[in-house]
Amino acid sequence: MKKQRIWVFQQNGSAEAKIKAIRDEAGDRIELNIFSIDDTLPPVVDDTDSFLPKTIDADMVLIFFTHPDLAYDLARLCQKRNVPGVASGKQFRLDGVASPPT
Repeated sequence: MKKQRIWVFQQNGSAEAKIKAIRDEAGDRIELNIFSIDDTLPPVVDDTDSFLPKTIDADMVLIFFTHPDLAYDLARLCQKRNVPGVASGKQFRLDGVASPPT
């Protein structure tokens, strides 16, 4: 059985508890890739390209960025690449990106 590839994007450890829960529940059935940004960022990030990947080779992306510019631009990248994304607690209205309340 092929492992599901999940990419998790977090900022300042914002997804550590969720990452642990995923690893505890899924074990070796998934391939989990973690991308962390721990830099202090300005209130507005005009160009998020240096923080985001050029392409996404995942079956699903979990977006736990706390910075709204990074979260939104990553969600748009998921949409553009046709990769399902989950941006919990965000207010996005993008096809292919779920935004459930936290």
